[in-house]
Amino acid sequence: MAIKTAPIILKSLSMQEVYRSVDKVATTNTTVLISGETGVGKEIIAHRIHNLSPRKKRPFNVVNCGALSENGLLMSELFGHEKGAFTDATSQRTGLFENTNSGTLFLDEVGEMPAEVQVKLLRVLESQEFTRLGGNKKIDVDVRVIAATNKCLKTAIIDNEFRQDLYYRINRYPINIPPLREH
Repeated sequence: MAIKTAPIILKSLSMQEVYRSVDKVATTNTTVLISGETGVGKEIIAHRIHNLSPRKKRPFNVVNCGALSENGLLMSELFGHEKGAFTDATSQRTGLFENTNSGTLFLDEVGEMPAEVQVKLLRVLESQEFTRLGGNKKIDVDVRVIAATNKCLKTAIIDNEFRQDLYYRINRYPINIPPLREH
């Protein structure tokens, strides 16, 4: 689903630098970590990266990791599940990784991701394959991941709330959006 966004006027030097970084990374397949305070436009930046990339005609899907962090919902949303994988799994369901194949998946609020999902995300980023919950069949995917956070993930690593190896995997190309008061 494409979000219509008004063009951003780039008067500040800091935002001009952000857009230079976006234009530079967009043509690659590199994983991007966008950081910044709530409301600075992280999703707009993710859309711009996707729309300038060779994947622009492929799916762009978004998941808010903080909104689905309870009861394994995020795991099912990302990776899907097989019928009978858990009590309410009455049919097979494909997840966002499968549905985004050859496109871009935007993981908003990645710092809120539960530890068990972090492990599985790390695996799919390393190997470009996963299994659905309750499944045995490996599913190959080609998905570019753009993650965003308003948390300091380095602090979350120290506090054992975020995996250091996952941080290095998603932080291949960091983009920090300055606070609105500095634009």
